[in-house]
Amino acid sequence: QVQLVESGGGSVQAGGSLRLSCAASGSIFSISTMAWYRQAPGKQRELVAAATSGVNSNYAASVKGRFTISRDNAKNVVNLEMNSLKPEDTAVYYCYAVISDLVSGLGNFKAYWGQGTQVTVSS
Repeated sequence: QVQLVESGGGSVQAGGSLRLSCAASGSIFSISTMAWYRQAPGKQRELVAAATSGVNSNYAASVKGRFTISRDNAKNVVNLEMNSLKPEDTAVYYCYAVISDLVSGLGNFKAYWGQGTQVTVSS
C-alpha cells in the first residue's frame, strides 16, 4: 500500500520561510505528477504547485515567485520551499501524487493524498 508522509510544517512569522517534504513509499512502479495542495479554514482545497516526472512545474498565481517545488525522483520525494510567507498562506498543506503501484498495476495510475501538515503564518 502506498503512503505519502509529509513533514516540515509549523508556525512562522510573516516574511519567513518553511520547507515541506513528502516521501512516497510502498510498492511503487513509477510516479507521474507530484504536487502540493492547501486548504484554509472555510475554503476549498486548491493547487499550490505541481511537478511532472520531468522538468515541468506550475504554480498558483498567489505563490509564484515565492514558492519552489522540486522532486527527487530516485527517492520518490517532493519538496516545497516556501519563502516570503504571508498570513494568507496559512492552511493545511497536502501532498498529492499520481502513482503506478502494485495495487493499480504496472502502467495504471492512481491518485494518493498525504495526511496534511499545518502551516501557520502570523502577522
